Amino acid sequence: MKRLAVLNVVGLSESLLGPATPRLNAFRQAGSFARIRPALPAVTCTAQSNYLTGRSPRDHGIVANGWFNRELAEVHFWKQANHLVQAPKIWDRLRAELPGFTCAQLFWWFNMYSTADFTITPRPMYPADGRKFFDIYAWPYALRQEIKRDLGEFPFFGFWGPAAGVQTPQGAPDATTRWIAEAAKWVERRHAPTLNLVYLPHLDFNLQRLGPGHPEILRDLARIDAIVGDLLDFFGRQGVEVLVLSEYGISAVRQPVHLNRLFRERGWLTVKDELGLELLDTGASRAFAVADHQVAHIYVNDRTLLDEVRTALEGTPGVAAVWDAESKRAVGLDHPRAGDLVAVAAPGAWFTYYYWLDDRRAPDFARTVDIHRKPGYDPVELFLDPALRLPKVRIAWRLLQKRLGFRMLMDVVPLDANLVKGSHGALPTVRAEYPIIMAERSGFFRSPEVDSTAVHDLLRGLVLG
Repeated sequence: MKRLAVLNVVGLSESLLGPATPRLNAFRQAGSFARIRPALPAVTCTAQSNYLTGRSPRDHGIVANGWFNRELAEVHFWKQANHLVQAPKIWDRLRAELPGFTCAQLFWWFNMYSTADFTITPRPMYPADGRKFFDIYAWPYALRQEIKRDLGEFPFFGFWGPAAGVQTPQGAPDATTRWIAEAAKWVERRHAPTLNLVYLPHLDFNLQRLGPGHPEILRDLARIDAIVGDLLDFFGRQGVEVLVLSEYGISAVRQPVHLNRLFRERGWLTVKDELGLELLDTGASRAFAVADHQVAHIYVNDRTLLDEVRTALEGTPGVAAVWDAESKRAVGLDHPRAGDLVAVAAPGAWFTYYYWLDDRRAPDFARTVDIHRKPGYDPVELFLDPALRLPKVRIAWRLLQKRLGFRMLMDVVPLDANLVKGSHGALPTVRAEYPIIMAERSGFFRSPEVDSTAVHDLLRGLVLG
């Protein structure tokens, strides 16, 4: 049995390796390298589930980062219960094969109530009076207080939102990723897990915010290279083998596509007035889109519209393909959670969840960071509204209201999807933007490309030695 640390460097692709990544370059040259044929859709929850189960969404059910629950008639994004993954995980299999095997799952998704031995995941607290406190969830329970005592509070501000990946009064651009890296070392020193799954998200933020060609990305690459290099040195001293991989590569985009606005104009969308603002009523809509980066699941409640919806999608600029039942089966996405149709964005395009036609009628959560309430993924949450005259003053005022116990809305997010310059989810047009996998030992990969579902067996092989 070998001990293994898996460093998940989110957004890393071959196209980004270069002068700013000397440690990653050296690791590649000394060991072995392959591209990963991406999960479809190439998004966090699906990719990680492919890696950890060795199955496609057809079997494990994670068809995106979120989907429409047909029984509840609600869209759910970024849920955390591991029970949602409907296939055995790698740690279950290895535990059955290797007496004494243990696994740490550090910030990989679907982390709550996992059968892994040690888990840490972001999890705010929500008192009944409407307040919100940033925190983490950990198992065993004692781990939460112990690690916060030693490392300090998790810098949640940098995990997502306008403060992620940028310098703020709260901390450095890479504060969140550095905390997770220190947590990986902390868990290794105290528990020495056989398999240590470590999530390093720093690259993800500015690659989406600025695009992969922006000069600032070189600084982000240098930061993540230093963090990875430090972990390589640390695990090397512990006698732990290291594997580096990513979930997807990020491509430049310039065209947001508003599918729900298209459906609304066709009369298929139902919008409810609530306190003078508009709320999408998915259960009453005849057809609607659940957008997730460059892929959108289309749920058609009125089945008589199916052909008409497909025709409308195929004629929409920015839509490259529409997958029906046969197409979904061909790519392993034929699970009941998937949309009746799945739209795939053209190169340079991505899908928004926007459904309102007048920004003055947008729901209150649209201008906030709210990953659970929005009926789709919203990368515009990475921006402060450029129309705000004094955004830092506004934020300080909102925080003061919060501390004084008043109701407040952190309404600083713009409604301009054109700000987003990077996305993922569809198959990249160039292989240099595929996700990658690098092993410490040379000659490990038999092919220059491996399928996303093959990662499971590669990890298992390394642990089995």
